[in-house]
Formats: sequence, C-alpha cells, structure tokens
Amino acid sequence: MARIGLLLEWQMWYSFIMNDFRKLKVWTLSMEMARETYEATREFPVAERYGLQSQMRRASVSVPSNIAEGSSRSTDNDFRRFLTIARGSAFELESQAILSEQIGFLEPPTGKHLLQTIWRCQAMLSKLIQSLD
Repeated sequence: MARIGLLLEWQMWYSFIMNDFRKLKVWTLSMEMARETYEATREFPVAERYGLQSQMRRASVSVPSNIAEGSSRSTDNDFRRFLTIARGSAFELESQAILSEQIGFLEPPTGKHLLQTIWRCQAMLSKLIQSLD
C-alpha cells in the first residue's frame, strides 16, 4: 500500500514539473530567442512588415509556445511531438535569419548573435527530445 502512495506522489510531482514550462531552461532560452528576433527585425524595411519580418517573428514565437503547450500534455509522446514542432520552427527561423543576413536586412553582428541563440535552442530541443525517447 505504501508503494502505491509513493507512486501516486511521484506521478503528481512529475505532472506538476512537466506542466510548469517556465521551469524548463529550453523555454527560457526560446523566450530570449523570440525577444532577440523582435529586436533584430525592428529595423527591417517597411515593405517587409508582412513578409520576412512577420515570418521570423511568428517562427520565433512558435518555439516557446509549442514548448509550453506540449508540457501540458499527459504523455511523453505528446510532449515530444510538440517539441519536434518547436524544433522545426527554430530551423525555419535559422533559414530566415541567414537569408536576412544575405540580403542585408541584418547586420553581421546582430545576425551572428541571433544565429548563435537559435543554434543553442535547437541543440537543447534536440537533447530534450532524445531524453524522451
């Protein structure tokens, strides 16, 4: 009987931790990445307001949003699926940041810093996904 109580206590603790996405380092980093993306794209040409600027901002916000949503799911498989979507958005953002550098919308120091944050986020997501396998 004591084992069942201990098991239920562990399940409640695990559920609490998994549902509190704010405690996940990858979520914190992804929020930093989204903020950096907004700052980096602030000076984009007005003509890009509904183009590349909007695409980059949406992709960056998608990462922490999917981490948060996935953490509320009841199974590791569901959480892994949302983490995979988040990682896909991070790779989409990487491609857009590279293009922004190539066409001169991002200055090299800003673009390099943003890309480094994106790469760190991608690596953390990949490791978290692997840990759920």
